[in-house]
Amino acid sequence: TEIYYWRKHHDLHGWMEGLYRSRGGATESFNCIPIRLYSNDLDALEMDVRKNLLPKTRGFFFGDNPPDEDSIEQDMEFISKARWAIADGLAVYYDSWW
Repeated sequence: TEIYYWRKHHDLHGWMEGLYRSRGGATESFNCIPIRLYSNDLDALEMDVRKNLLPKTRGFFFGDNPPDEDSIEQDMEFISKARWAIADGLAVYYDSWW
């Protein structure tokens, strides 16, 4: 079940790729690779979103949309929904396709 959808949120994708790599992910292209998110991941993501610390991620498919109040609000909405899903015993994954 999809709980959130972003279009071209390159900095979030870069953050998720960093998480993937920190867990030993080694594929060249981080695309179509689901990564499970845990409560501690959401805590770290929330801190980075609030402090505007998502990595600046650029690429042909991403465009260049800097963070703004709307994107921060959307990220926080996702984090809240993901926390509720985990609290309900569900597994939450981030996935991309570009």
